Amino acid sequence: MAEEDLEDLYENAPCGYISLGPDGRIVKSNLTLSKWVGFSRDDLIGKHLRDLLNIAGAIFYETHIAPLLRMQGHFDEVALDLITATGAKLAVITNALERRDGDGNLLFTRVTILQATERRRYERGLVEARNAADLGLREEKDKSAMRERFVAVLGHDLRNPLAGIGSGLRIIQRKGPTAATPAMIELMLRSVDRMKGLVDNVLDLTRSRIGGGLLLQIDRGHSVGPTLTQVIEELRIVHLERSIDVRLDVTQPVDCDHARIGQLLSNLLANALTHGAKDVPIRVWADTVGGEFKLAVVNGGEPIPAATMERLFQPFYRGDASSSSSGLGLGLYIASEIAKAHGGTLTASSDEKETVFSLAMPVAQPG
Repeated sequence: MAEEDLEDLYENAPCGYISLGPDGRIVKSNLTLSKWVGFSRDDLIGKHLRDLLNIAGAIFYETHIAPLLRMQGHFDEVALDLITATGAKLAVITNALERRDGDGNLLFTRVTILQATERRRYERGLVEARNAADLGLREEKDKSAMRERFVAVLGHDLRNPLAGIGSGLRIIQRKGPTAATPAMIELMLRSVDRMKGLVDNVLDLTRSRIGGGLLLQIDRGHSVGPTLTQVIEELRIVHLERSIDVRLDVTQPVDCDHARIGQLLSNLLANALTHGAKDVPIRVWADTVGGEFKLAVVNGGEPIPAATMERLFQPFYRGDASSSSSGLGLGLYIASEIAKAHGGTLTASSDEKETVFSLAMPVAQPG
C-alpha cells in the first residue's frame, strides 16, 4: 500500500486517533477527530485527554481510567463524553494501548475513539425497556395480589348477608309467622340491598375498565337537591348516633344522572361515617356557583397518610384493611369514575384538622 494511502487511512479513518506522550499530553491526532470535536490539530496538540472531557468525566478518567492504564498497560471500551468546541457532548467509546521500550519506559499511548451516540441511545433504550418490563411485572404482581384480596373480600362480604338471609328464612320456616317476623324480614331486605350494592360495584368496575366508562342517564333541567337530601337522610337513619350537618344551596338545575350522583354522595358519606372521628360532626355542603356544581363531605379524625392519599382512588385499595367495614375498596374509585363521567373531578385533602372530599363538575352536560 502506498504511503499516501496509509496517510489517508490514518487521517480519514472512521474513528479518531490520538497519541499521548509520556506526560499524557496529545502529541498526534487525526483529521477525523478534529472534525468531530471542532478543534484543529494545532488546538489539540499539547492538551491532556482529560481537557476534552466534562468535569465528571475528567474526574473519572484521573481516578479510574489513568490508574488502570498505568497498571495493565491498556483499557478497552470505556464510555466517555467529549466536549466539542461548541460545548456540545459527543458520546464516544475509547480504547487505549501503551507502547514501551525494552527497559519498560513509556514511549507513547495509542488511543482510538469511536462515536457511540447511537450505541448509547440503543443502550438507554434497552435499560428503559428493561425498567419498564420490571415495573410492568411488579404492577402485574400487585394487581394479581389485589385481585386475590378482592375475591376474598367479596366472598366474605357476600357470605355474611347470605348467612343472615338463610338464618331468617329457616327461623320463619320453623316457627311460622310471629310478632318478630316483620323486623326479621326488614333485616333480610337490608341484607339483600347490601348484596345488590356489592354486585353493582363489581359491575361498575367492569364497565369502567372494559366498557370505556360508566353509563349515564342524564336528567336535564332538574334540581339535584332532593336526591342529595334523600341519600343523607337514608344514612342518617342508619347512623342515628352520628351528627351530620348539612348545607345545600343548589339554586340551579344540574344536568346529571341523579342516581349516580346519589351513589357518589352515598360512597363519600359512608366513607366519612366509617373512618371519621365519632365525636366530630360530619359536614355535607353543596352549591351551584359560576356554572359549576360543587359538593363536599368533611369529617374530623386522624389525617389520611400520604402513602394512602396517593392510591386513594385506585380500585381494590383499602387504606385500613383491618377494618371490618372497609369493604371491597371500590367506593372511592367508583365515586371518582362517576365524577369523570360527568366531566368533573373528585379530589381529597387531609390534615390534622379535617379530611375533605370535593366534587366539582359543570351544571350543564354536552349533548
